[in-house]
Amino acid sequence: MSYLESFRKWFLMQIENNFLKVENLSKSYKVGAPPVFEGINFEIDRGEFVCIIGHSGCGKTTILNVLAGLEEASSGYAIMLGREIKGPSLERGVVFQGHALMPWMTVLENVCFAVKSKFPEWSRAKISEHAKKYLEMVGLVNAENKKPSELSGGMKQRVGIARAFSIEPKMLLLDEPFGALDALTRGVIQDELLKICSETQQTVFMITHDVDEAILLSDKIMLMSNGPNARIAEIVINTLPKNRKRASLHHDPMYYPMRNHLVDFLVNRSKHWQATEMANELKGFEPLLVKPGIY
Repeated sequence: MSYLESFRKWFLMQIENNFLKVENLSKSYKVGAPPVFEGINFEIDRGEFVCIIGHSGCGKTTILNVLAGLEEASSGYAIMLGREIKGPSLERGVVFQGHALMPWMTVLENVCFAVKSKFPEWSRAKISEHAKKYLEMVGLVNAENKKPSELSGGMKQRVGIARAFSIEPKMLLLDEPFGALDALTRGVIQDELLKICSETQQTVFMITHDVDEAILLSDKIMLMSNGPNARIAEIVINTLPKNRKRASLHHDPMYYPMRNHLVDFLVNRSKHWQATEMANELKGFEPLLVKPGIY
């Protein structure tokens, strides 16, 4: 094997192992003002589902927007698959808190519009077939001819999820997509999201304020301290089995220790987080694999 072939093999392995790498990210909106967040460092592996939790004002949505290419950081960088993120890309699908559907289009047309933007060379029939596959995944194949005004809030969010998945992004970015939904509808869509991610091995970065949602969905939970000068205080590895179900989640012996740990951070420790203080508080917390501080 030649040197170039060896290097190419090594480089591809690095890309595979380091799907997304964020280093020393910070964001300030005014000169002289303290940054909203600073020193943000983390990595996401291919196929991982990562949730980020923190109080309002700590910059969670700004971080997501940087990953989406919708905002620029003041310093630091985000690299996905060996390339720095600069501007929006169809390699990253985004689902916002609002459904953001085009009201004059039907459900199917909304999804087809996204598919056509990703695959402009496809025929109309192929685009429609592809869009219907993802509508079926979210249980909306029978609503394909309805306008957004005829849908419930939960159904609109399902269309948004189908649209994001339909472009087959390398990473899916979710900004509290279920925050405005009732508990029952949220639970149904969470189950569908878990099923789709399991089938597609989708890489996901999701913002949530719901601790139970994070435990149900994620492989890894990032906890942010309060802003300004917010940082990632802890990265908690979710040790619960991958085939988690909402109905049985609370029966797992690891559920309440993990939940209590996350809630304690949000209620007590996020306001006065210090790296040394946090490390002392975590001593003896055996059930969880916690990575204090920063990668």
